[in-house]
Amino acid sequence: MAAAAAAPAAAASSDAATATAEPEAGDEDSREVRVLQSLRGKICEAKNLLPYLGPNKMRDCFCTINLDQEEVYRTQVVEKSLSPFFSEEFYFEIPRTFQYLSFYVYDKNVLQRDLRIGKVAIKKEDLCNHSGRETWFSLQPIDSNSEVQGKVHLELKLNELITENGTVCQQLVVHVKACHGLPLINGQSCDPYATVSLVGPSRNDQKKTKVKKKTSNPQFNEIFYFEVTRSSSYTRKSQFQVEEEDIEKLEIRIDLWNNGNLVQDVFLGEIKVPVNVLRNDASHQAWYLLQPRDNGNKSSKTDDLGSLRLNICYTEDYVLPSEYYGPLKTLLLKSPDVQPISASAAYILGEICRDKNDAVLPLVRLLLHHDKLVPFATAVAELDLKDTQDANTIFRGNSLATRCLDEMMKIVGRHYLKVTLKPILDEICESSKSCEIDPIKLKEGDNVENNKENLRYYVDKLFSTIVKSSMSCPTVMCDIFYSLRQMATQRFPNDPHVQYSAVSSFVFLRFFAVAVVSPHTFHLRPHHPDPQTVRTLTLISKTIQTLGSWGSLSKSKSSFKETFMCEFFKMFQEEGYIMAVKKFLDEISSTETKVSSGTSEPVHLKEGEMYKRAQGRTRIGKKNFKKRWFCLTSRELTYHKQPGKDAIYTIPVKNILAVEKLEESSFNKKNMFQVIHTEKPLYVQANNCVEANEWIDVLCRVSRCNQNRLSSYHPSAYLNGNWLCCLETSENALGCKPCTAGVPADIQIDIDEDRETERIYSLFTLSLLKLQKMEEACGTIAVYQGPQKEPDDYSNFVIEDSVTTFKTIQQIKSVVEKLDEPHETYRKKRSSSAKYGSKENPIIGKTF
Repeated sequence: MAAAAAAPAAAASSDAATATAEPEAGDEDSREVRVLQSLRGKICEAKNLLPYLGPNKMRDCFCTINLDQEEVYRTQVVEKSLSPFFSEEFYFEIPRTFQYLSFYVYDKNVLQRDLRIGKVAIKKEDLCNHSGRETWFSLQPIDSNSEVQGKVHLELKLNELITENGTVCQQLVVHVKACHGLPLINGQSCDPYATVSLVGPSRNDQKKTKVKKKTSNPQFNEIFYFEVTRSSSYTRKSQFQVEEEDIEKLEIRIDLWNNGNLVQDVFLGEIKVPVNVLRNDASHQAWYLLQPRDNGNKSSKTDDLGSLRLNICYTEDYVLPSEYYGPLKTLLLKSPDVQPISASAAYILGEICRDKNDAVLPLVRLLLHHDKLVPFATAVAELDLKDTQDANTIFRGNSLATRCLDEMMKIVGRHYLKVTLKPILDEICESSKSCEIDPIKLKEGDNVENNKENLRYYVDKLFSTIVKSSMSCPTVMCDIFYSLRQMATQRFPNDPHVQYSAVSSFVFLRFFAVAVVSPHTFHLRPHHPDPQTVRTLTLISKTIQTLGSWGSLSKSKSSFKETFMCEFFKMFQEEGYIMAVKKFLDEISSTETKVSSGTSEPVHLKEGEMYKRAQGRTRIGKKNFKKRWFCLTSRELTYHKQPGKDAIYTIPVKNILAVEKLEESSFNKKNMFQVIHTEKPLYVQANNCVEANEWIDVLCRVSRCNQNRLSSYHPSAYLNGNWLCCLETSENALGCKPCTAGVPADIQIDIDEDRETERIYSLFTLSLLKLQKMEEACGTIAVYQGPQKEPDDYSNFVIEDSVTTFKTIQQIKSVVEKLDEPHETYRKKRSSSAKYGSKENPIIGKTF
């Protein structure tokens, strides 16, 4: 059940994150419930940023997404602008708890540290208020006093003391036990310590813990004592209580700091606990969330920093055991067979969702998993064609059909893009050749004719590779393209070009051209290209999509608005290009069975830069961490000094025995995991929690069916002659902790059908009012068969058969109601099991 946010729980990245709920005694079902968080959205643009004071007022800006203070996403740099337009979509699974989702706007600085201009920080519980719509947020000032995260475990007690002169007073005992989730400082675990103060109108007694080195989860376990002054009205009756007048005046304040050694200490957060929590109890023990310091930046003007436009969709799904989803899955999977298709459960879902994109991804993945996507997509595309009057506009809108096909190509076409585009995109991104042909944008010293030749070289090379790639095109794409081609010919029998434009509108316009202009989004490049390369890719993408648009090559005029592009495109208006496009479109929309030449090639799954612990020893005898480029295919995991270089170390996938997280205490480093194989374990540190989670998931998936997989492992490292977790001295000792449950084994298309069905259930639940209106509309249509004079509530629904549609809606409501019961049961147990003040549900201290 979604936590009030109406967003899809999946996107291009398919590596699912799982945070299993805490088991409850005697409840088998709750042990199997998975709590899954995801975030989807778009960083649109900023405006009215503060200019530089000097003559050059422009800034080079980029934006980051942070879970608390951990960066998990970064946009490209937009140069020389105070209103940068980012337009970058993001999606990732969230593998841990968090307090704030923050967006930071930076000014890029080549020689010094990047300057943080401002931020947007949204509490987790407030994310639902901004879900599914674009919103302008004012940038807030950034101050170290307000940049806090983590929690503190604290215990307070009152003891009775008899002083030297025989009077009785109270002693306040403050036990600082531990902290959890403190932020990274300059990318490394901090060196935290705490100051403990008893604060009142006339006193401020302060004490200090020891410094804990290189940890975000310090275990302090230190006790401090404070005498509490008693008034003369003290009586034995209240010997374990503080007087009412004192209760309201005293509080314990704990400040967390990072020890800066030679530089200034950094504030990490504080909590304030009034002593009156002991009014009715002799002791108090709880976890508290760290808070910003109350003198932060409240008086600062925030309007002057600028604004950031965002679209944010956060979801939290409670995925039940598989048996609960049987009826809903059955109803959805029979959608392709329902006549008319507009009366099917899958189509109705797209009709009632506020944003069709919310429904498309879980629907496509579920139907794809059960080989039902081709007939469903064909049926909804046929419905689209009925309303298309002009062959030139075929499949150009954002209908349910076109969105389903877009998502299908992103999922099944990932490897196709890798083998087709990646080598050429690597060459373009690593080259410094200028391809600018707009006279207005030419730099000093540029030669437009040379640039034209550079651009033509890249376009020709990319075009040639694409039109020769038909044997690598996934079968699912070919099957749908064949159906589109046949339907388009039947709809417009007198147009000889429509059979090609129906296919090219997808494969060129919505697939290749989009991947070329944003290779990072499709995992074709590890980082955002620089601005010059972005411009080159944009010009190539425009040319490629026009080359692929059937009919444009034979026209005397191209579709370009810019004169310089019209002139450049004349180079390609030759018969050879026309025949190459036609031959390629024929091949990928053919019914003939293809035997792909690339079936024996390894599937490229993931790559990126991480740190690995050295397998050998350095000259001084200590093992260290080195930055390496990791690459995973369906056959092997390798790491290299740099991308494109020969592998330094190779682990065959068949030799992987387990992939698990590594406890931070092993090396005092966060986001670590271990690849356990037939030799010594490989210890790896990812750059953030999202990246670590994605690597663990894809490695588990690719090795899930290996023989001799381990059932237990060591969660800590083997150091100094013993395992840190269980203190066993033998390096070959059996693991002391059960291995994590496996994830779906499908390598190329990772689909968790229970998760997708849960997402669909959540969407139906959030759209029940609209579903009810659609049901009423069916009844109205069935009763009144006359002409519709005025627009009604149902005028926006596609209802071809009111009786069949009404019946399907009844079935939807029935299965949703049955699923409501276990969700409500789990929700109640979950809310009651997490006691306020526990580690899972910490107390939120004073805020100002």
